Amino acid sequence: METMSAAQARRAAVAAQGLAGPARRGQPTRATLTATVRRLGLLQLDSVNVAVRAHYTPVFSRLGAYDRDALDALAWPHTAAERRRRAVVEYWVHEASLLPVEDWPLFRWRMRDNAARENRWLGNALDHRPDVLDAVLEAIAEHGPLEASEVERVLGDGGDRRARAHGGWWTRSDIKVACEHLFATGGLTTGTRRGFRRAYELPERVLPPEVLARDPARDEAMRTLVAQAATALGVATEPDLRDYHRLPPAESQAAVAELVDAGQLEPVAVEGWSAPAYLAPGARLPRRVKGRALLAPFDPLIWFRARTLRLFGFHYRIGIYTPAEKRTHGYYVFPFLLDGRLVARVDLKADRVAGVLRVPGAYAEDGPGRPDEARVAAELAAELAAMAAWLGLGSVVVEGAGDHAAALAQAVKVGGWT
Repeated sequence: METMSAAQARRAAVAAQGLAGPARRGQPTRATLTATVRRLGLLQLDSVNVAVRAHYTPVFSRLGAYDRDALDALAWPHTAAERRRRAVVEYWVHEASLLPVEDWPLFRWRMRDNAARENRWLGNALDHRPDVLDAVLEAIAEHGPLEASEVERVLGDGGDRRARAHGGWWTRSDIKVACEHLFATGGLTTGTRRGFRRAYELPERVLPPEVLARDPARDEAMRTLVAQAATALGVATEPDLRDYHRLPPAESQAAVAELVDAGQLEPVAVEGWSAPAYLAPGARLPRRVKGRALLAPFDPLIWFRARTLRLFGFHYRIGIYTPAEKRTHGYYVFPFLLDGRLVARVDLKADRVAGVLRVPGAYAEDGPGRPDEARVAAELAAELAAMAAWLGLGSVVVEGAGDHAAALAQAVKVGGWT
């Protein structure tokens, strides 16, 4: 078994994610945006908009400033021409995600599993209205794409009856729960979004016929998804590979073993890793990596926190799920990647009324091989300025919290970005 150093593994992971060099300059084309989504395999969705929605930032981190409307057009087209060229679609992958249209059939096994666990999604909606699923499908077939509230109006249902949503964390109307159940089981998909609200549509009006016709065997889909994760991660343990698409443990383990037997994954031992690792065929193993990037909390490089700690020695929590008095670094925290290392983290807030990107906190990371504080501050200030410009904000304002705030504020001032 080949042995890799921890530094080699870190560089391989950064390179596989398309973060091993400076961000591209110039406006990315539709083809470039599509290729980036395909390279990553998915973009996780999240409703928090305190800085910028989660699915936009991974593309910015890799390509630089781009037109967010162009990414929206790949997923939620408004014109007939755009709909014919739809490149990505929504489904539950690593949480709610955008994924390449051609990969939607790889999750038919999950749709069937969700159908078998009907109560997880439906709660008591069927008790209130036994015909709710058929009624929703008929309304959307006639009027779609529709938001859940629009389905309620079509059906003359004010939504006053409430069904327990999965997990019991909140309650939703019976119609909304039915829409989500149909989305989870493949009976509906997302036709478009309005104000980030999902408008449901029939899959046959969203997906090409050749995509709808595909129905890979469950074990084939597992192998394909594990292989995709390996390519996206570069070098990874089996739990890393499993987490990328949230696969069942036993089936992920079987898929890894089958891919190793077929020569499509190479077992490697990584210095300091307690679990076996696997290298994707053709994975880049650069001798050094350069460049910088702000990483959103749900960026694929860092979303699996155990892997982030193992790769970078970086213990990461976002803050949004933690009571204010227990937060250590702020509410919506972006790690900062510089030359293949996580060297700082910043709490960010887009103040759209004032037209500024606020930095409520900035914190340096210690450790061997880290650049000096002045260089980190200068590079971070430049990247914050680039993000502010991309978001249409006029300046960067560094506030007082954190051991890196003073140096960063000075770098922002020197750069003229205040």
